[in-house]
Amino acid sequence: MRVNRFTKSVIGCLGCVLVVSLLGACASNRQQEPGTICAKLADNKGWMTAVRAAKKKWDMPVHVGLAFIHRESSFVANARPPRKRLLGVLPMGRSSSAYGYAQATNEAWSDYKKSTGKRFVRRDDFEDAIDFVGWYNDQSNRRLRIKKTDAYRLYLAYYSGHGGYERGTWRKSKAVQSYARKAADQSKRYARELRRCKGRIR
Repeated sequence: MRVNRFTKSVIGCLGCVLVVSLLGACASNRQQEPGTICAKLADNKGWMTAVRAAKKKWDMPVHVGLAFIHRESSFVANARPPRKRLLGVLPMGRSSSAYGYAQATNEAWSDYKKSTGKRFVRRDDFEDAIDFVGWYNDQSNRRLRIKKTDAYRLYLAYYSGHGGYERGTWRKSKAVQSYARKAADQSKRYARELRRCKGRIR
């Protein structure tokens, strides 16, 4: 079949467009690789504003707050602890009232609302949850003198509660210490990734 010059030109232009699009997609993927915190923030535009606000209000390093949310819920809005099961089959109550992005318990969330004066906040709202993490870590800093950059000890206090941290209950639990190490490691990983983000968050 004979192809005229016009058709050849159209085909050539389409080819150029396709190549440029593929190159652009590759460049974008290099900047924000799937699975990185950069990609997650890019997919959830409002989260960037929320973490910046929490950083400004509570002096909380962005990578620390995000690592806590990752550790607690893997960024699942309605996360809850698994149900206990009688004889391994029949579902019963949950082991904790923890709920939402930050896995805040009913008691801790009530304290947060009283302390901040906020009434209409929800644990399954990312902005409220990241603000809660900032508030809780600020309390740990004031009460326990833990540096706000010390993700390991901050998480020990977050998981054990301020009273539990003071009593040193975590010292008897290798599991809790392991959770805190994982949170600290995630914090370091996010710090590295955030430095590579286009329009980095500070």
